[in-house]
Amino acid sequence: MKRLTWITALLLIGVSPAVLAAPDSCERVKSDIQQRIINNGVPESGFTLNIVPNDQADRPDAQVVGHCANDTFKILYTRTGNGNASASSSGAQESAPNEPQ
Repeated sequence: MKRLTWITALLLIGVSPAVLAAPDSCERVKSDIQQRIINNGVPESGFTLNIVPNDQADRPDAQVVGHCANDTFKILYTRTGNGNASASSSGAQESAPNEPQ
């Protein structure tokens, strides 16, 4: 009965179980995207992936490549200068995967 009371209390203050699981699900999605990018030939040192809230996803140097936590967070891809291509090359977006569904 205590567990039910705890879950009820969380729901009453506006925290759903899905939001509590967001970090794990976002890290899993980020890891999957990272592996796809590496499989496409981009060295691990050639990019970064960042999980940000939706309202912080509009960055000129980054591309949204995924979303998670019921679409409340975005995963941003940023090319770094450590890869084979420069961060400003026109092919940088071609190396990034499409946004997962």
